[in-house]
Amino acid sequence: MCQVLEVSVSGYYAWRGRPESARARQDRALTEKIRVSHQHSRGTYGTPRIQADLADEGERVSRQRIGRLMKAADLVARSKRKFRVTTKTSPHQPVAENLLNREFKADQPNQKWVTDITYLPTTEGWLYLATVMDLFSRKIVGWALHERLHTPLTLDALNMAWQRRQPGAGLLHHSDRGSQYTSEVYRQALERLQAIQSLSNKGECWDNAVQESFFSTLKVELDLHQARSTRAQTRSEVFEWIEVFYNRQRRHSSLGHRSPAAFEEQAPYPELSLH
Repeated sequence: MCQVLEVSVSGYYAWRGRPESARARQDRALTEKIRVSHQHSRGTYGTPRIQADLADEGERVSRQRIGRLMKAADLVARSKRKFRVTTKTSPHQPVAENLLNREFKADQPNQKWVTDITYLPTTEGWLYLATVMDLFSRKIVGWALHERLHTPLTLDALNMAWQRRQPGAGLLHHSDRGSQYTSEVYRQALERLQAIQSLSNKGECWDNAVQESFFSTLKVELDLHQARSTRAQTRSEVFEWIEVFYNRQRRHSSLGHRSPAAFEEQAPYPELSLH
């Protein structure tokens, strides 16, 4: 080895016996903290969120150093795939205007909700997931899983959101033009909530990009792009990911790298229901 590297044998043993530098010891300790953060995120955190985790522990570290140590430790964050439209438009239902108009920020909770449906493959067939997100904190306030793609799926998600949040009149409720959202039954449910319906423009998936991005994150982090579990196992994994990890722990870049729950806890709206 010394001959190949063109170094003396004595030089090699001198290097080998040299004490580890302070910088190397710091890098080794820091790498272990980075590894813990990466594992805690299920292998999904990159340098920005790991930097936020370390900052909470009092470690002020640059993203460049974190990236270098991650590369050396072979730690890679999973990346998202492109999304595709999952709901079908009904040409026979009344259509509302696109009132949201891609304004994905809200000044307070229960001001703007967005909702959508996605397909989850299982070894027993499809599961359909509907979610309702509050744009103020990006928190999933309602969700439902069914084996069939029909209106009760979206109604169950809406009812969970209403029971948890109790929004006042004037809530803006946005979705795509899928038949589940334009049905008479669903529109009547929104009227009872005194909510204002907003619908994406035809064929414009980016009009509901926040929800689509959420589904992409869920599928990447739970490895749900292909069937690998039963419906019961998938239900359990989705429940734990949404309620325990995403809402309460997962750092969101648009929230200053805070979780939705942490962001809401710091919001000056104690009179509102934020369960």
